[in-house]
Amino acid sequence: MKAIFPGSFDPITNGHLDVIKRSAQLFEHVYVVILTNTAKKPLFSAEKRQMLVEDAIKDLSNVTVLLKEADLTVNVANQLGAQVIIRALRNAQDFEFEKNIAEMNKNLAPQIETMLLVTDPKYSFVSSSLVKEVARFKGDVSQLVSPLVLAELKKANKA
Repeated sequence: MKAIFPGSFDPITNGHLDVIKRSAQLFEHVYVVILTNTAKKPLFSAEKRQMLVEDAIKDLSNVTVLLKEADLTVNVANQLGAQVIIRALRNAQDFEFEKNIAEMNKNLAPQIETMLLVTDPKYSFVSSSLVKEVARFKGDVSQLVSPLVLAELKKANKA
């Protein structure tokens, strides 16, 4: 069975990576799909985000990173032949948000299931937005991102 894990990954965090690794154990193939979130202004270009995700998952043979223009997640899942959309839950607020999206996706594509993975508690507070904000003010995010992402955050915040 194939699954997709969609997101903007701006940047990929260790929380994202934990969900990807766990998903790779559950599915024969996982597509990490970098989608444009029109509600957000990204720090990194789509191509840079793709490179950072590819570096993070390089040891996972059954995971592929794809860059897609803005589209409905169910459309992307259908195009890839994926039967499952993976989403991560950090807290109760995430559940309410993800539940509504899962219900809409089920309405649009009844054949596709949404699987909600609860994050490892050590990542329950981690978000890309928070990582970017802390890094912008020179706070230590080294335990929350890969060394390459950390280096890219430092470069981006020097500009």
